[in-house]
Amino acid sequence: MNTKERVLVSRTIAVPADTNPWGDIFGGWIMSLMDIAAGSIAARLARGSIATKAINNVTFDTPIFVGDEVSVYAEIEKIGNTSMTLNVYVDICRKGNSEVLNAVKGTFVMVALDENRRPRPVKAFWDKSEK
Repeated sequence: MNTKERVLVSRTIAVPADTNPWGDIFGGWIMSLMDIAAGSIAARLARGSIATKAINNVTFDTPIFVGDEVSVYAEIEKIGNTSMTLNVYVDICRKGNSEVLNAVKGTFVMVALDENRRPRPVKAFWDKSEK
């Protein structure tokens, strides 16, 4: 995976089980999809265990409704010594419509962990030929 390459990580349909008490899609559900996407890419980069260190600047720009197709994308912003920063985006398609809407975006910082669950270097595991 190249840095600054936006990659589709997951796609699903929002269903009634994903709503809050007012019938809107629950923001926490969306954030969990984003965290899973960031974790998936980070674990691949680190070639091992990772943990979420920080979630920054999450903005919900478009409401998400039951029946919307929800696509989660990630791109690598930065690879540090023990951490990876990823930009994560959620795009949606309304049911019965092919227009893609930008719904949510945020930045996730993930940390590579060793066997004792302590931070470990990422760069040693980063294959420069994959850049």
